[in-house]
Formats: sequence, structure tokens, C-alpha cells
Amino acid sequence: MDKALEVKYVKRTQQDYSYAFKLQVVEEIERGELSQGQAKKKYGIQAGSTLHEWLRKFGSFDRTYELNLKKMKSPEQKMLNLNIRSWLENKDKSLESHLEQTDKESIFFDMMIDMAKEEFKTPIRKKSLSGQSTSSGQHTGKPLAAPVG
Repeated sequence: MDKALEVKYVKRTQQDYSYAFKLQVVEEIERGELSQGQAKKKYGIQAGSTLHEWLRKFGSFDRTYELNLKKMKSPEQKMLNLNIRSWLENKDKSLESHLEQTDKESIFFDMMIDMAKEEFKTPIRKKSLSGQSTSSGQHTGKPLAAPVG
């Protein structure tokens, strides 16, 4: 076999590639000059995961959008996604409207209680029991059940 055509396998590690070399390869891929496959062949990079790792570490392009596009497989899924987004927006508007209505009702009931309190000169609102605690475990008062016997 001709020595010029023979390709010798050389195992490389991450330390074999300089930082500048990694940046150069990532830049060429991000500019669209090379695909990842072409970069592997051109520079003798053996694993595709090596390029993926370099792009993740040193790349400036946000690949999450690109990955989400690949996950969409059919027009039906795109339509379903749009329908879900539309439904969520409508639900959000409905909940906001309901919250606004509930706030108005709460204000109205507070006003009615204040008016009744002034008219009847009687405290209507229940006072809080901040001084009393039920977690102490002590029971003072009448027994809860009569002894059996």
C-alpha cells in the first residue's frame, strides 16, 4: 500500500489541543464556514462529542433554540404548541380578570362591614386570638369526654 494514502490512527486527548486551536475551530463552525463533520475531518478530531463540548464551553451561539427546533417533528406538533400557548394566554387573562373581580368584591364587603359597624355601633369584625396558642399541649378546662365506667 502506498504510504501517502495510508492514514495512521493517532489517539489524542483534550490536552493535545491548545486553547487557541479550540477557539479557532469553534469560530469557524459558528461562522458557518465548516459543519461539525467537516471540522472533524479537516482537523482530525475523532469524537463528535469533543466538538459539542467545545461549542458548549467556548461558543457564543445559543444552541437551545436550535435544539428546540430539531425536537419539533411535524406541523401538527407546531400547531399543537401554538394551540397550547393560545390556551395558556387565554387562561392567564381569565385568571387576571377573576382576580380583579375578587379584589373589587373584597373592597365592597369591607366597605359594607364598616358601614354596618358605624350604623349599629357594634364591633362586627372578629378579633384575632394572637395571645392564645394550641400547640402547648396543655389543656385547661372541661374534660373532652366523660370517663367510662
